[in-house]
Amino acid sequence: MTTSIDPVRGLYCNRTLNLRRIEAIGYDMDYTLIHYHMRAWEERAYAFIKEGLQQEGWPVENLTFDPDLAIRGLIIDCEAGNIVKANRFGYVKRAFHGTQPLSFEAQRETYQRTLIDLREDRWIFLNTLFAISEACMYMQLVELLDDGHLGSSIGYGDLYERVRRTLDQAHMEGRLKEEIIAQPDRFVDLDEDMPLALLDQKEAGKKLLLITNSEWSYAAPMLQYAFDAFLPGDMTWRQLFDIAIVGARKPSFFSGQSPAFRVVSEDGMLREQPGLLHEGEVYVGGNAALVERTLGLSGEEILYVGDHLFVDVNVSKNVLRWRTALIVRELEDEIATLAAFTERQHTLSALMEEKETLEAEFSALRLRLQRIRAQYGPHSNGDPETLEQQMRDLRERLVGLDAEIAPIARESGRMMNPNWGVLMRTGKEKSHFARQVERYADIYTGRVSNFLHHTPFVYLRSHRGSLPHDDVVDREFAPDAIEPLR
Repeated sequence: MTTSIDPVRGLYCNRTLNLRRIEAIGYDMDYTLIHYHMRAWEERAYAFIKEGLQQEGWPVENLTFDPDLAIRGLIIDCEAGNIVKANRFGYVKRAFHGTQPLSFEAQRETYQRTLIDLREDRWIFLNTLFAISEACMYMQLVELLDDGHLGSSIGYGDLYERVRRTLDQAHMEGRLKEEIIAQPDRFVDLDEDMPLALLDQKEAGKKLLLITNSEWSYAAPMLQYAFDAFLPGDMTWRQLFDIAIVGARKPSFFSGQSPAFRVVSEDGMLREQPGLLHEGEVYVGGNAALVERTLGLSGEEILYVGDHLFVDVNVSKNVLRWRTALIVRELEDEIATLAAFTERQHTLSALMEEKETLEAEFSALRLRLQRIRAQYGPHSNGDPETLEQQMRDLRERLVGLDAEIAPIARESGRMMNPNWGVLMRTGKEKSHFARQVERYADIYTGRVSNFLHHTPFVYLRSHRGSLPHDDVVDREFAPDAIEPLR
């Protein structure tokens, strides 16, 4: 096994995690153990939303799915009918109303005194890839509402609730999942390395847990498709997991006391499970406390891996103090895209550094001119006309620099998605999504099989936290920047 790991396949550490001390690893299923072709899945989900709205008489027949309209990590403003991307502090940095971007002036007027607080009902955080279809439909419905096609008795918040309810109804009926079970090759992005990564963990002595909200009727065929062909001999996914729980009803699974029912037949017949769980069985329901008692483990001895910031990593960490790993599927493309943009980024950084230097020179001349005219302070002598000419020269150079910077900055802002850019940043700052990842996920990575490249015994150490002055300190006081004593 090579010690040089492709950054795309890396495990990224927010808080130091010694995998040798982890005794059990739990996994979510959808977008964690099983990855989907997002566009194929969300296009069908969108179709079911559209069909449901049409049945209620909504004029949506001319709407079509546009997967570029939204990305994970955006936030719906149910009061204004906008979708926004915020930085880590909650300041809105980019906003759309309907399918059109807000102008700089409109965005400033709407949000200059507003900080996003996800605890408020006003905000809906789109923190999974399953949210793309509903976000697309919501943005399109906002335009229909503004144009008077949906009546006057419905508001922007009502729109989201209607979209959400319509999609939930499609899931309850099971029609979307029936299509996926019938054609898994159309919807599932198979990862042949993933079963091996879990086998390594199991053989290293770790208990493997499946904890998914998906029901038995869906989970069983999908796990068979994703695992069984890549496991040795006659081994199946059921033998891989020490305990498997479907229909878990997260997040209440982590804090509640729901009873567990054992699956006793392939058609999903259930029998209530008294007492502790039995290894090698599949259960419906149950709760995390029961899992801990069964294994004789708790807290930091258990790592839970999922794709949902709130349902998977936030609650399991805050309630149980389990260690957490977040699967961020977009991370692979984001790292590759940023790597391809490296040369252009260096150019942009150099131009910005030059601009900052010229702006500082311009400001110094402006202050000196101010002191000369008001006759106070040091450096209050000199020729105002000469200073003014120097300032005009600098201004021309700054205008020229802005002309060079603008197209590269636009290109940078359109990486990954033409409307929203990359997932983890907004401009130079961390995005609100990145802040949530930093806050709740001990580690994050693009896919489960990335554990294969690090072994079950890896000691993951977090990097020193970055502060604005770090670059200056590192540059000015690095060992090779300090003259040796003579």
